[in-house]
Amino acid sequence: MFRNFDEIEKYIKKRKDVKRIALCGAHDEAALSAVVDARREGIIHSTLIGDEAKIRELLKQKGESEEIYEIIDQPREKAAARTSVQLVLEGKADIPMKGGMPSAVYLMPIMDPMNGLMEKGSILSSITVFYYPDYDRLMFLTDPALNITPNLDEKKILIKNAVKLAKIFGFVKVNVAALSALEKVSCDIPGSIEAEQLAEMDWGEDIVVAGPFALDNALDVETANHKGITSEAAGNADVLLVPDICAGNILHKSLHYFAHLPSASAMGGSKSPVVFTSRSDSPESKYYSILIAILQSLE
Repeated sequence: MFRNFDEIEKYIKKRKDVKRIALCGAHDEAALSAVVDARREGIIHSTLIGDEAKIRELLKQKGESEEIYEIIDQPREKAAARTSVQLVLEGKADIPMKGGMPSAVYLMPIMDPMNGLMEKGSILSSITVFYYPDYDRLMFLTDPALNITPNLDEKKILIKNAVKLAKIFGFVKVNVAALSALEKVSCDIPGSIEAEQLAEMDWGEDIVVAGPFALDNALDVETANHKGITSEAAGNADVLLVPDICAGNILHKSLHYFAHLPSASAMGGSKSPVVFTSRSDSPESKYYSILIAILQSLE
């Protein structure tokens, strides 16, 4: 099981299976920095799509030779996003990556029902992967960025997408904590009701879904025991399922701005790995997101 991002990086380097990233909106400094770092580590090739003049200037500032990059001059955001997806569909790239453009523009061609990258019968979901020092391992948070108020059926898919990613990371048994504001079901808190419904479903032997949990019950065994919670997932969660995008987005950004934990973003429900990060994410976070996408592509 991969416990941190360094272990993932070492594994990818050992595999020597170099993937090609199609970065759209490549004139974004943070995204381009992550791609340059990944190329220097020898783990990717890259196609840079965007404002060619700005891309070349940024490469020059970073001391990079322009000749080692394929550059497609396409400053229009929608066309650049479509080009990145088309390259993947044509087998000319392995992974699309979001650079300097709004999420809605980037997602449009990915979600195209005819020529996109969505898995049939699934939904796209955002999954934050973060290192939690108290456990000395990686954890997963879903969904902080895509699904606004997922219903019960959609939450089932969110769990499946996150569990699938956790299995790629080497988790044999996955504990899922369905979060709410408290650990008891309340008619005034719809998310707590759905958390209980999810916990009552049959998930098989290698997945434990429990809830509703307040965040402390999901992370701390002593707190869970003090409140009489005896679930296997209590205090030992691998996946945190949030009730809605507001809770997820706040928690996701708290990991960075309050806790300063190493983190990355992944996407579930797509035919190919997808690098989907916020424009405000750090180059380090974007680099870790590249690592995750490469790891997904090796499976």
